[in-house]
Amino acid sequence: MRERPAKDFGFDTRAIHAGQRPEPYTGARAVPIFQTTSYVFEDPDSAAAYFNLQEYGNTYSRIMNPTTAVFEERVANLERAAGGVAFASGLAAQAACFFTMLTPGDHVVSSAALYGGSITQLKHLQRKLGFAITFVDPDDLDQWRSALRPDTKVLFGETIGNPGGNVLDIEAVARIAHEHGAPLMIDSTFATPYLCRPIEWGADIVTHSATKFIGGHGTSIGGVAVEAGTFDWSNGRFPVVADPSAAYHGLAFHETFGVYGYLMKLRAESLRDLGACMSPFNAFLFLLGLETLPLRMRRHVENATAIASWLERQPGVTNVRYPGLPSSAYAPLVRKYLPLGAGAIFSFDLPSGREAGRRFIESVTLWSHLANVGDAKSLIIHPATTTHRQLSDDELAAAGIGAGTIRLSVGLETADDLIDDLATALKEVRATSGAAARSESGSRVKTNG
Repeated sequence: MRERPAKDFGFDTRAIHAGQRPEPYTGARAVPIFQTTSYVFEDPDSAAAYFNLQEYGNTYSRIMNPTTAVFEERVANLERAAGGVAFASGLAAQAACFFTMLTPGDHVVSSAALYGGSITQLKHLQRKLGFAITFVDPDDLDQWRSALRPDTKVLFGETIGNPGGNVLDIEAVARIAHEHGAPLMIDSTFATPYLCRPIEWGADIVTHSATKFIGGHGTSIGGVAVEAGTFDWSNGRFPVVADPSAAYHGLAFHETFGVYGYLMKLRAESLRDLGACMSPFNAFLFLLGLETLPLRMRRHVENATAIASWLERQPGVTNVRYPGLPSSAYAPLVRKYLPLGAGAIFSFDLPSGREAGRRFIESVTLWSHLANVGDAKSLIIHPATTTHRQLSDDELAAAGIGAGTIRLSVGLETADDLIDDLATALKEVRATSGAAARSESGSRVKTNG
């Protein structure tokens, strides 16, 4: 049979087929769940070759698994990356990426507008691993440049900041990183590869919390890291990746594996030693999520745009931070990096503060109050007392979070139903605020009398 010429398939097609063919022994069309811990070796020589990384094959499911491998390859394909490694969570993927490239005394420059768990993780890793970190305003390119040190080894940011909605100028920050001989690492969870592919704009490493839009239904926790394969890890600044590894009898990962050098180090050492592997069943569920990712993201964006536009017109609501709005300062960056839409997560402020935020959340019925995003169901939370609770007041301000900030993750329900629910909650907040103001006024009158 004559082979077809290579074709660059569309995103929707690759989201369904990339990384997999029908299972050859049974003909199964769906990706099988290889729910196994380990694999029988052909012979002692093959086993030794696998463990020495002289041949590529399955040894133990903490390091690799056939179901998980399809998920890794599919995400890498969608991101236009060389390859990927899956982990037990998004934070595990992120931590492993830093662990793979950093040594004590190194320096990290990071956006300050990050998910609160990422800021906490970086500060914790900094203390444990002995590296330094400088947080910068992601919108200020001069801050990125001035924060660089001779020992700066990576620049880190989010495609869309959580929950401030900052859109990173990826191409400009990548240029700053590369001029310094450092990679740019991006958490692109909020964008997904459907809305933005940071590698196409110069990023070197991209991570995702697959728990969010990739899974899409709030059922599974997982993460994945992909790498472009274009960064020169042998530029003299990354001995931890380029120099001979004591863990593999002097194997030099970048020299031996070339474009896959960092990924092999990430898998064979960091994943192996940290142990935060993805379960094959979760990988199977994430593959199902990827199959419908384009359809879901289109609806997520449509709903989020409608709700943000409505909120922007409501009295008692301020600072609607949805970068997809024409009024947003990030509109030019959205047109450049997110032409299909600015995602489905954003925040807004209730000027009467924490009590108004609490009352608002108590008053919704269709929106679920919980600490997650990217679900088919619409979700709501008060970041200052939950996801970003560990941050100081200054760190909250840098992340764009106020006392009355509400974060929404817009789901797939009928937009009018979601708006009606928010309208009821706003009405309740106004009524409560008005009653409180009248009561306070009355107290002053009695005191004066």
